[in-house]
Amino acid sequence: MSNTSSGILTLIIAGIANASFTTPMKYARNWAWENTWLAWTVFALVVLPLAVALATIPNLSMVYRTATPQIILEVGGFGAGWGVAQVFFGLAVDMIGITLAFSIVLGTSAAVGSLIPMLSLHREHLNSTAGYAVLGAIVFVLVGVTLCAVAGRMRDGSGGQNVSSQKRMSQGLLLAILCGLLASLMNLGIAFGTPLVDVARSFGANRLNAINAVWLPLLLAGAVPNVLYCAWLMKRNGSGSRYRVGHSHWALAAIMAICWFGSTLLYGIAAGQLGSWGPILGWPLFMSLIVITATSLGMFTGEWKDCGPVPIRIQWTGVTVLVLAIFVLAGSSGYLQ
Repeated sequence: MSNTSSGILTLIIAGIANASFTTPMKYARNWAWENTWLAWTVFALVVLPLAVALATIPNLSMVYRTATPQIILEVGGFGAGWGVAQVFFGLAVDMIGITLAFSIVLGTSAAVGSLIPMLSLHREHLNSTAGYAVLGAIVFVLVGVTLCAVAGRMRDGSGGQNVSSQKRMSQGLLLAILCGLLASLMNLGIAFGTPLVDVARSFGANRLNAINAVWLPLLLAGAVPNVLYCAWLMKRNGSGSRYRVGHSHWALAAIMAICWFGSTLLYGIAAGQLGSWGPILGWPLFMSLIVITATSLGMFTGEWKDCGPVPIRIQWTGVTVLVLAIFVLAGSSGYLQ
């Protein structure tokens, strides 16, 4: 199997895992949102990245001492911005549902997260078959997620919302858009964190594991906004005491973390398998696969129950366009050098 085929297969698995990670949150009924999100943050953004980095990067402390402070701060800055996006994402899912939130967030993130690395790292290929193929695929992604967003808006408007519900929907949509813009910073951290990968490889990290040297500072920085916001919410709402009940919810948070961080590791591996075009080709492909899986999960968990056939047809049309985008992205790899 070629590196490209392996990368695409890895992305499919990563997309399924990522789209599934918020599902256990629906069953943590004895905790407030901030309780679950804080537990997820500790597991996914601190414990797991640190453990994996220690296990897979030889001489980890020397890697960071050898790397320039500028690249570490740069990766950390991307991570902090992405961390704010994660706060917005958790709130958006709570306000507008998993399907609509994923569609808007990932569509925006796919476009921004792919275009910026392409303009910065491969500007000379814009006027080429490869450039046209990637840009065309990004257009398909945007069309697909727009259709999904329209379908989700029709779904949530089918029940005759009151003013309070409409305001909550509007706030959720705004948070989702802002989240999409900031969420692309994760991919920028990967795209521009190559010097840190090179240092890790110079100390003995293998080609696939070297990316873990980037994940650690990126995710640790991303944990800071999440921890601060959840702590503020628990103080305001007095919800810290909820940790005394629902002890099984820790397991749910851990499952969320394993699904999310596992998908993140797989994306990093896939980006490496796709070569220097990995962040450009892989990111919109990853986002498309997440939307497709999230749609299936949303249908399965009853988010589309009693909404009528029209929103469902539009949603699946959007998913079909995303599938087309996947084929275009997969085909474009043949033109990449």
